Amino acid sequence: MDERTYVEEARRDKRAALEAAGVPAFAYRYERSHVAVEAVALYDDAMGEDGPVVSVAGRIVALRSQGKTAFGHLEDVTGRLQVYFKKDLLGPAWEVAQLLDLDDHVGVRGTLFRTRTGEVTVRAAEVTLLAKSLRPLPRGKTQVGPDGMVSHGGLQDPEVRYRQRYADLAVHPDVREVFRLRARVVSSTRSFLDERHFLEVETPVLQALYGGAAARPFVTHHNALDMPLYLRIADELYLKRLLVGGLERVYEIGHDFRNEGMDRTHNPEFTMLELYQAYADYTDMMALTEALVLRVLDETLGTRVIEREGVRLDFNPPFRRVQFIDAILQRTGLDLRVATDPEMRAVLLKQGGEAGAVAALAGGRLQDEVFKTVLEPELVQPTFVLDYPRALSPLAKLHRSDPALTERFELFVMGRELANAFSELNDPDDQRRRFEDQGRQRAEGDEEAHTYDADYIRALEYGMPPAGGMGMGVDRLTMLVADQASIRDVILFPAMRPEA
Repeated sequence: MDERTYVEEARRDKRAALEAAGVPAFAYRYERSHVAVEAVALYDDAMGEDGPVVSVAGRIVALRSQGKTAFGHLEDVTGRLQVYFKKDLLGPAWEVAQLLDLDDHVGVRGTLFRTRTGEVTVRAAEVTLLAKSLRPLPRGKTQVGPDGMVSHGGLQDPEVRYRQRYADLAVHPDVREVFRLRARVVSSTRSFLDERHFLEVETPVLQALYGGAAARPFVTHHNALDMPLYLRIADELYLKRLLVGGLERVYEIGHDFRNEGMDRTHNPEFTMLELYQAYADYTDMMALTEALVLRVLDETLGTRVIEREGVRLDFNPPFRRVQFIDAILQRTGLDLRVATDPEMRAVLLKQGGEAGAVAALAGGRLQDEVFKTVLEPELVQPTFVLDYPRALSPLAKLHRSDPALTERFELFVMGRELANAFSELNDPDDQRRRFEDQGRQRAEGDEEAHTYDADYIRALEYGMPPAGGMGMGVDRLTMLVADQASIRDVILFPAMRPEA
């Protein structure tokens, strides 16, 4: 067990003194009449010293003693409210007030009044300890500067903030606002789809076969069935089974898991929106995606022009559209429909690629790396990239005017993929051939190639209507809306190495 600091020992001594006096350190409940913002709004200056009686509760975030009086601030979910403690008014409860510390949770009952400095305050008549803080929060110091409140010190180390998110939330109101904003992003997304008669569904997280994306899975074991299971890497194949079953518009907002590296835009556990619509294609999905992004921006930020990382982003429709093949051709002179592996490797090496890593790539992986290196960084403004090579899209329909391509788009903002959509492949024989080709790629060492799913082929053989499908990263959309540069800043508890 960690050694306790002097401050922690002192807090435990206060707990002992309180309990010796018959005051429990951890209460069961407290009946409050108002939250902080309601209490402040309740007071009117015409009331003078005898304002209404309120019962409020929250965490002590400021405390200063002045002999037989003390002032403190309670913070709850709505804001802060000043409290005035006076020995003569509290009587025996004054002993409780003297044993309070910063970060304790307390309940206070008393009358509202306004101090000489103009702050609405509760004159405490009763004080109830609700939870004793035995470890001080890393608050740092706050001062009033020319640009408002400025904090110094405190909880600044990102690794500690992510690991101790509870402390991060407790001392940083702006962090709490990020996650309230995230909830509004999800709520706006749901209402948008519900209005368009999409049905929200749930599909298996534990799967006997994983699929729907190019990624390595997390593997677990089912003891009763004595079989391996995989955490899903995508929701796609189960959702499209529902189209076969007659549910014509479906969506799921859920967690997916990919056993891959971590960076500013990747976490092993992440939240995805996936939706599928019968009798639609990728052009319909493009219109739907654009409208969804605009709806979220309108409802969360109230504007379609925002600044991120010093860049002015204009989301007013229509979003820019570029062709995958043409954009690469213009920048490299390379036509990826017919380019050989050596030609693509030469482009990557010219762009500064590491020789060993480039030599290990082939086929579709090379095409993808050329795209990521040459074009992706330039996709700053909202941009749809259209019509991907066939090798990169094993679940998309062939392009109706060019069989070397597929009907697929991805939406990029700030050089990051935000959404991915197809005209969904519904020909079981074509799908079987593509699964078999993916199997050959796996045999050649591509661990992320798609597995063969015989049951999904069987479902397609029953007949899946033509459909469009789209997946959008909820975490990345939240990063954009909340102006956060790292995915860890929009996930409450991101993946972390164990503490030493």
